[in-house]
Amino acid sequence: ALENQDLQDSIKPQKVEFHSLNFNTTLHWQPGWAREARDALYFVQYKVYGQSTWQSKDECWGISSRVCDLTHETSDIQEPYYSRVRAALAGVYSNWSLSCRFTPWRETVIGPPMVTVVHSNRSITVKLQAPHSPYKRKRGSKIPMTNYYDLLYHVFIINNLLDEQHRVLVYEGKEKVIKIEDLRPGVSYCVVAKTYVPVLDRSSAYSSRQCTVL
Repeated sequence: ALENQDLQDSIKPQKVEFHSLNFNTTLHWQPGWAREARDALYFVQYKVYGQSTWQSKDECWGISSRVCDLTHETSDIQEPYYSRVRAALAGVYSNWSLSCRFTPWRETVIGPPMVTVVHSNRSITVKLQAPHSPYKRKRGSKIPMTNYYDLLYHVFIINNLLDEQHRVLVYEGKEKVIKIEDLRPGVSYCVVAKTYVPVLDRSSAYSSRQCTVL
């Protein structure tokens, strides 16, 4: 019986955490500390904070993977959720490991905008597209993150003659099309942008760089 108790403790999942980008939400965990814990199977449940009963996630029931997609289960983005994971090995089940509370609207990471640049001889036109959520409209198109937040864009220009890291903020606001003028012909310019969420005071990572030579 003692050995079973030891095995139970040593295969118990560690670090059960929600990871979320633009409301694409997955649960991640680490195996228990026993060497054989790598061969364990995992069982995932979730619930809205305040509910008494846990729901089992069928696709994450008896899996060897250490990640479970809960995007669909956490689609009520203002609600706080919990999840929990247990492991099984050789007929022995660990206790449940609980995640921290997770509220999608407050905690999802908002990604950078998609950036396209079109140049003329002395200016660059920058087109921005907000990141999309995984949730769909009736017609089937994905709902942009601008539906859920007031987003601002921060647009930076990098003049490649100067230091690579020297990004100059050239625009902040809501416009999706921005014109950067009075640039030098024959010079290579790169543009990057970030999404900024005023209500949460948070910025995204930088977008990938779009470069052009005037």
